[in-house]
Amino acid sequence: MGHMAAIRANSVLPARREAITLHTSDGLELVGELALPVSGAPTATIVCLHPLPTHGGMMDSHVFRKAAFRLPALAGVAVLRFNTRGTSSLQGTSQGEFDNARGEAYDVAAAIEYAEFHDMSNIWLVGWSFGTDLALMHGNDPTVAGLWDCREPLRYSTPEHLAPWAESGKPLTALVPEHDDYLQPSEAKQRFATVPQAEVVGVAGAKHLWVGDAEKVLDEIVSRVAPAVAVPLPKVWDGEMETADTSAYANRTTAAFTDVPMPE
Repeated sequence: MGHMAAIRANSVLPARREAITLHTSDGLELVGELALPVSGAPTATIVCLHPLPTHGGMMDSHVFRKAAFRLPALAGVAVLRFNTRGTSSLQGTSQGEFDNARGEAYDVAAAIEYAEFHDMSNIWLVGWSFGTDLALMHGNDPTVAGLWDCREPLRYSTPEHLAPWAESGKPLTALVPEHDDYLQPSEAKQRFATVPQAEVVGVAGAKHLWVGDAEKVLDEIVSRVAPAVAVPLPKVWDGEMETADTSAYANRTTAAFTDVPMPE
């Protein structure tokens, strides 16, 4: 046995990582990445829909970045993440402009189609904030096994968007921080009451950005999309491990956009 090293916030575990380009039906190219287990078929595939890009959200938002760094190795889960139209990260800038969850319908469809075309199995959408709106509004595709969200502002989606999910019977799990700035677990339960199969999970002590709680989020994701994998996931790794430079994202936190008006 080799040296067991602690898995830290910027630890990158082994995976087959590929920069990808998503092509939307309205003619845009979107920047993305697919991270696969080093060997074997993935147990599940998560398509990550990021927070609001006008306020720092992107494919490299910290929970999704850590998912791509860890889940292929620790859980055998494939992670597909991408920048919606007009969104930038170190990975690059997607074509187009932010469209208040309207044109982004084509972005969600392009990601699902990519996963389907590449024979990815057990495809789940994982939405975060704005990404949850996109999933609820545009993600109820026949190829999608279920929806998992880690904070739902429901800023753009409406109760009407919940009805198709209720009718589908597909699993829908909402993870809500106890100290969320916008939606408490009790309120989330009321909002999802029209979806009989919806499960609302409150996380004690957590805040809306999940800072310091990303491991809890990843454990909850894996417990739903790959239930055969034991959680909590390991916090140490015996093998090769790289370290990512994440300093470039210090100015992409929500705090940096405090004075930026929310889109109408």
